[in-house]
Amino acid sequence: MVDLSLIKKYLPHIGLDLQEAFAKEGVLKDVPTHTEILQEGQHVTMIPLVLEGLIKVYTRNEERELLLYYIEPSESCVMSFLAGIKNQPSKIFALTEEPTKILLLPSRSVEQWIQKFPRLNNLFYDLYNTRYSELIDTLNQLIFQKLDSRIFEYLKEKSRVKSTRILDLRHREIALELGTSREVITRVLKKLEKEGKVRQVDNGIELI
Repeated sequence: MVDLSLIKKYLPHIGLDLQEAFAKEGVLKDVPTHTEILQEGQHVTMIPLVLEGLIKVYTRNEERELLLYYIEPSESCVMSFLAGIKNQPSKIFALTEEPTKILLLPSRSVEQWIQKFPRLNNLFYDLYNTRYSELIDTLNQLIFQKLDSRIFEYLKEKSRVKSTRILDLRHREIALELGTSREVITRVLKKLEKEGKVRQVDNGIELI
């Protein structure tokens, strides 16, 4: 059982009855950076809800990855939610971007709570709308945007979710998340640097 005061601290908006249900059934877990918490094909028995930290959700094809979206504090993973309540295997991977405190909710309990607590439905509907919009943006970037614009938007979003203008990123990591090659990333970053949009520093990339 999770300390109820902790649930109230991180999730003050969900109401006491749902807070109590989360405290009774949930499992609190502190997860280190770069820990994969969900794999493609894995059945989802526990649905993660982020309290602190950051999780990235991505898909992988052979050696390449494609970043889909981030799960920020007070958010859950819609894809995990759907897979959990439908008892289907996961179609995505999820990895912690930084030390992350997660509340794990049993998928069977979540399925029951949907009927009992309408606010939970609203929470996931809102998240679904947000994730859907982000996925549409990702598709538009892949299809319509030039690669330099796409990389710059990726850096700006990474800067926003991590609350820093200096990103501890390597070219290979960016290439993996955007489904391209390290050589292409290096070339585009040099172009962005000439345009005064970024600066490559010893500990990563700085947005100007």
